[in-house]
Amino acid sequence: MTSTPTPTTIPPKDLYQLAERALVASGASPLQAAATARALVAADTQGLASHGTSRVQMYAAHLRHGRVDGKAVPALVAQRPAAVLVDAADGFAFPACELGVDEAIARARHAGIAIAAITNSHHFGAAAYHLEAVAAAGMVGLAMGNSPAAMPFAGGKRPIFGTNPIAACFPRQNAAPLMIDLSLSEVARGKIMVAAQQGKPIPAGWALDKDGRPTTDAQAALQGSMLPAGGNKGAMLALIVELMVTSLTGASFGAEADSFFVDAGNRPRLGQAFIAIDPGALAGTATYHARLEALLEAMLADEGVRLPGARRQALAAEAEAQGIPVAAATLEQLRRIAAG
Repeated sequence: MTSTPTPTTIPPKDLYQLAERALVASGASPLQAAATARALVAADTQGLASHGTSRVQMYAAHLRHGRVDGKAVPALVAQRPAAVLVDAADGFAFPACELGVDEAIARARHAGIAIAAITNSHHFGAAAYHLEAVAAAGMVGLAMGNSPAAMPFAGGKRPIFGTNPIAACFPRQNAAPLMIDLSLSEVARGKIMVAAQQGKPIPAGWALDKDGRPTTDAQAALQGSMLPAGGNKGAMLALIVELMVTSLTGASFGAEADSFFVDAGNRPRLGQAFIAIDPGALAGTATYHARLEALLEAMLADEGVRLPGARRQALAAEAEAQGIPVAAATLEQLRRIAAG
């Protein structure tokens, strides 16, 4: 039996520079490469390899095949005091999301609440990543986005929705923020991607093959469909996210976007949305913090309860101090792509 190679530990700064060089070598501008590399390395620090630098190979292929415009510059194309629409211009999602989140925070300071929506976008990684700035600003945040079709609606067999992740953040006064992040499929599709890359099986109950049969074969799952979390309820939530980020933005439906897991295909032109809420605009900041801490205290009274986001935050702190464990195959890919 072949053993899995031990991951290589690398400082976050070095991994960021390697990922950035690989993206630039593949055709991304410094703007596009920097924002994208930041997000991918942040995912790696939190133990989210499926949304980390393992994605660079896929992103590089999309650049080469024209699925992403590496020179795109995101821009505001519609705005009101508490709402903006950002056009990602077929570039990577991360520069457009940074612009949108900054706008939402600034506008929520004046209006109490603001929404920034993104159109003509791409894969936006770990949803909660985009809310870190919202939490740092002392605001409650929501994030959501659609993705290429991978999941059928309730009662159907044909993939119509993506895994359509949703995230929320709740800042705390003397502790790390509460960060909630979930895919609306049973698991994030990226986990199946990683299993396929490593030649490993997946647990039963994650996915169906292209003929609608349950499968534990990761490659077959990528050709088939994901199962929704919570059955019909997960499918309903996926519908809500799909409408929020397409009907309000003009972005493509997941069923109109080719899979991320093929090199050649259309430009996905997906949508995302970010909402920032200033607690001071409602019951007040003091009330917000008192109520939040009272609930968390009640939750933690049960032994074994772990707050959402706590594990990721602990891993990020460890990675900053000791480096990020990265699969040898991923590092080899990054170096090869960076070398052109």
